[in-house]
Amino acid sequence: MNYQNPDENGYYGEFGGAFIPEMLYPNVAELQSKYLEIIESDEFQKEFQDLLKNYVGRATPLYFAKNLSQKYGAQIYLKREDLNHTGAHKINNALGQALLAKKLGKNRIIAETGAGQHGVATATACALLGLECIIYMGEIDIARQAPNVARMKMLGAKVVPAKSGSKTLKDAVNEALRDWINNPVTTHYIIGSVVGPHPFPDLVARFQSVISKEIREQLSEKISRKNPDYVIACVGGGSNAAGTFYHFVNEENVKLIAAEAGGFGIDSGKSAATTFLGTLGVLHGSKSLVMQDKDGQVTEPHSISAGLDYPGIGPFHANLFQQNRAEFFSINDDEALKSAFELTKLEGIIPALESAHALAVLDKKKFGEKEVLVICLSGRGDKDMETYLQKMGDGRWKNED
Repeated sequence: MNYQNPDENGYYGEFGGAFIPEMLYPNVAELQSKYLEIIESDEFQKEFQDLLKNYVGRATPLYFAKNLSQKYGAQIYLKREDLNHTGAHKINNALGQALLAKKLGKNRIIAETGAGQHGVATATACALLGLECIIYMGEIDIARQAPNVARMKMLGAKVVPAKSGSKTLKDAVNEALRDWINNPVTTHYIIGSVVGPHPFPDLVARFQSVISKEIREQLSEKISRKNPDYVIACVGGGSNAAGTFYHFVNEENVKLIAAEAGGFGIDSGKSAATTFLGTLGVLHGSKSLVMQDKDGQVTEPHSISAGLDYPGIGPFHANLFQQNRAEFFSINDDEALKSAFELTKLEGIIPALESAHALAVLDKKKFGEKEVLVICLSGRGDKDMETYLQKMGDGRWKNED
């Protein structure tokens, strides 16, 4: 099976497709018919690659984490997406889609954001390219990600709170889709993850695939082999994981590991571990695994990390799960916090709470001392400092070993 790309109808196995309101059909159909031709053109790639190198700061380092490796008895490398301009992997996709929007003649950009990193990246790309920018963000996420909200506003974006439902990422997506329905001609929706109607999952995965492309090149330089034994990434909708897995999904000797947000625990009623709790359904324009009740109503997710607080998973990952191509772990809030403080203490790197879920896999699975692991450090921890400081204040994490 080719896991990398969807079929002509946007399906990865039984997951994907485009389930959209009639008003959005022209927009989505235009994207479906033009996106590959545009983004694969020499003109587009020349401009995009120049921006990735000279504006974003790619290639990001592949860092051998000596102290972490010594503790866990494996060869652990960190793909440092936290060192990108804006502090996360999100800028790869935001810049790519903003360039695509310009080629399509769209001058108004909308986006959703949870942790705020996609919002910051989109606002950054719009400032650079002279595009109007409106960011939808859950009211709860606005409160817990205040530094990123301030950055978006300074970059010239209008931040609109989503006040319905759980007031988090799911609801921000709903508001953005409503906006797109009302403004179909002038507006492009930069979806931030491998979710939504076809072609968005494929589009986002292609823009993020620079991560795994660089990993292969960097491993070749460092250890004279292109493929690691394991690739590990956190998964909400799944954009950093899709990019990290992309060039390895069809390599049978590379094991893929995805870390989902377990929240307070799978059985707690406050979790976002979709592959453990979800069933087949349609969410935000595509068929995938969705956390829902017996009547098909979406249930509220929970995670300490705003970027993983989503009740579904992208069809790219749902297919990897169903086909047993990737191993999925549920990481609860406390486990993620422990790993975040551990990385900070051992390597002097403060990770985003999302990335900390991927790091927590090290406590869940035993690896061999010669096995090569690459963990995607998808973002930096600046945005989560308030949460970290609160946890330090309760005394539990000050002397974590």
